[in-house]
Amino acid sequence: MELKWKLLFLMLVVSTRSILAHDDEDDIDDVDIDVDDDSDDGITETSSPSSAPLPKVTYKPPVPTGDVYFAENFDKGTLEGWIVSAAKKEDTDEEISKYDGNWEVEEMKDSKLSGDKGLVLKSQAKHHAISSKLKKPFVFETRPLIVQYEVNFQNGIDCGGAYVKLLSKTPDLILEQFVDKTPYTIMFGPDKCGEDYKLHFIFRHKNPKTGEFEEKHAKKPDSDLRTFYTDKKTHLYTLVLNPDNSFEVLIDQTIVNSGNLLNDMSPAVNPAAEIEDPDDKKPDDWDERAKIQDPDAVKPDDWDEDAPAKIADESAVKPEGWLDDEPEYVSDPDAVKPEDWDEEMDGEWEAPQIANPKCETAPGCGFWERPMIDNPNYKGKWKAPMIDNPNYQGVWKPRKIPNPDYFEDLHPFRMTTFSALGLELWSMSSDIFFDNFIICSDRAVAEQWANDGWGLKRAAEGAAEPGIVGQMMTAAEERPWLWLVYILTVGLPVFLIIVFCCTGKKKPSDAEYKKTDAPQPDVNDEDSKEDKNDEDEENDEEKDPNNMAEDNQKNEEEQDEEEKEEEEEEDEEESPGNKSQEEDMEAEDISSRTDEKKDDDVIRRSPRNTKPRKD
Repeated sequence: MELKWKLLFLMLVVSTRSILAHDDEDDIDDVDIDVDDDSDDGITETSSPSSAPLPKVTYKPPVPTGDVYFAENFDKGTLEGWIVSAAKKEDTDEEISKYDGNWEVEEMKDSKLSGDKGLVLKSQAKHHAISSKLKKPFVFETRPLIVQYEVNFQNGIDCGGAYVKLLSKTPDLILEQFVDKTPYTIMFGPDKCGEDYKLHFIFRHKNPKTGEFEEKHAKKPDSDLRTFYTDKKTHLYTLVLNPDNSFEVLIDQTIVNSGNLLNDMSPAVNPAAEIEDPDDKKPDDWDERAKIQDPDAVKPDDWDEDAPAKIADESAVKPEGWLDDEPEYVSDPDAVKPEDWDEEMDGEWEAPQIANPKCETAPGCGFWERPMIDNPNYKGKWKAPMIDNPNYQGVWKPRKIPNPDYFEDLHPFRMTTFSALGLELWSMSSDIFFDNFIICSDRAVAEQWANDGWGLKRAAEGAAEPGIVGQMMTAAEERPWLWLVYILTVGLPVFLIIVFCCTGKKKPSDAEYKKTDAPQPDVNDEDSKEDKNDEDEENDEEKDPNNMAEDNQKNEEEQDEEEKEEEEEEDEEESPGNKSQEEDMEAEDISSRTDEKKDDDVIRRSPRNTKPRKD
């Protein structure tokens, strides 16, 4: 029974965790929120007599707490400091070559945080380009680089990006002419088209030998990114680059990708020291065949290549009742030629064919043929067996030669200095919300900026979210298979409780006791006495003649004793002086007779003295 309760407890725990599992995905980090009685600075409580008050998160613009290269929260409500590109995209049709996509600074459509504004990509199916200068250029030396910003796909995303470009500091950099080919140092952020969900981290590495730049792409994250593109929530994207060449990519302050610039980029930063000789060619007599046909093998004389794979079954017999003269199909006797049938145009009319009704009750109709079976003598075309090639030389490969373009850059972190941040995007979806850009070198500054901006958004969204039941219903609408999980997690514990609590070990009945020599518990109620009397009567019937005679003799002795007792009572009435002595003696006699009677009953009722009843 103890094992049952342990199993029940385990199933309840598993069920509870299954129901609450999807809620863990939406948990948010704790953030510092100023709470004050004043509605302008803290949380305003709405009083309701029937329900607990819900907190209202009041927005405060984030302020950098340390040295930063760039910080923008758009709470001024204008595009001050930002430059919209007026250029045209090269190698594109004139109709779509212009960067004429519209940008606005506004709150989110379904904002839970009044007063929080951001940069919104408003146009659909257009090129967008906007950029802003940094306070000071970032030089890759001994301090890490941290890039962080927020994105919300308010209408979802079908095909488009929301990544940023850190524009390289060059003499030719003109933000008004910002296009896709403008040199950049790093490209970072989300991108999606179809079912391909990407989170870019690309940097342009300069070849120290040739001076040319080559894009290096970070490996694809192992985690599933689908939710960040479809849940219509604000997400925080962070890139951390360290002087030791390590990097981290975070979403909502959780690492989703990490690695090293030397080992985890494609193509690799440093080329191979050796390459295959492009002038090397495989010799004409080079044998790459690992197996060849045995040249000494000879086809056996009894090998018949012309034997068919299938032959008629000679043992088959035509079933009785087969209708040889009846066709399988006959013309429909009920068919009528259409009135508009033109024999000159349509040809001679023929009734459609239907299954012969006479064949429905017969084994078959028409010409009977023997069924085909596999030919036991079939061997097919003879081929010589394969053997190891004695002249096998392996798979040919060109020889290796030193790579003339080889170089070794052990510090790829030292990238090109950048001086501006830009968004150059094409999107089939509108209303993409950007907010709270920051570029700095202190991780604590970036985290505090995130808590003051993104943290407030998450707190406001969390306060407005429905309860666990509402979240479960919403999740089930998106993923109908969750209904099965809910039914199992609720129904299974109830079923186990009913099974474990309402079923148990039954007590054996009296009939089962009678079939064995197991002792029975003493019962003092009237029913048990009646059962014992019935058993005594049955035992009396089953006694042998000797036992019957002894019982008759004892019954006669008991009757004589009762007569003596009556005579003594009459004597007591005549002689009161001797009453007490006679009573004591009488009590002793009665107790001794009672003990003797109990011993006799025990002996008679023993199963070993019981004999089969004779009819």
